[in-house]
Amino acid sequence: MAASRLRTVWAMESLRIYLEAGTRWVFASALDWPGWARRGKGDEAAIDTLLDYAERYAKAVGRVVSTGPVEVVGRLATRGGMADFGALGAVGPWDSEPLAAKELTRQLELLEASWDYLDAVGAASPAELRKGQRGGGRDTDAMLRHVQEAERSYAAKLGGRVPPRTPWPQQRTTILAGLRTAPPDSAWPVRYGIRRLAWHVLDHAWEMQDRST
Repeated sequence: MAASRLRTVWAMESLRIYLEAGTRWVFASALDWPGWARRGKGDEAAIDTLLDYAERYAKAVGRVVSTGPVEVVGRLATRGGMADFGALGAVGPWDSEPLAAKELTRQLELLEASWDYLDAVGAASPAELRKGQRGGGRDTDAMLRHVQEAERSYAAKLGGRVPPRTPWPQQRTTILAGLRTAPPDSAWPVRYGIRRLAWHVLDHAWEMQDRST
């Protein structure tokens, strides 16, 4: 099927999103596209920003993605001020939906594509990144180490364990295996875990890109 035809088909598919609200910021996250989550100051701004990133997300994961019609499945209060801090932090009732084997494989492929994209961006980024508006922000190597260490802590919430100093490729393999066999009583449901992992990867990949120019 031609790419143009694919875009037409996906344009008719519903884009399921949920909103996670803090006191100042709201995240809009695509339920079926792990890693596609952006925030704005209010519900509409968050949704608009999410849609603005459709092409950038599609490029990162190498897929044609749906852009609507938008279906807002629910709205959650963030936990511990996470949305205002700049991170996803709330698990919704939709995260308890079972993942069929085919859909689990698709979502894990999107996570792997996000990792590949981060690796490519990291390799192309300068060692020192442009500082943020307040003069802060990690440089490239520090940001990559941060993502790796965060993923090691995330693995524990999905019923797995990654020992310190595990090489990153091996760590990723362990995480993927854990996501396929995570116990039902894990601190994080598998749907949420994949989404949180992919969001963190792409958020920092895009930050590196933006601060490289």
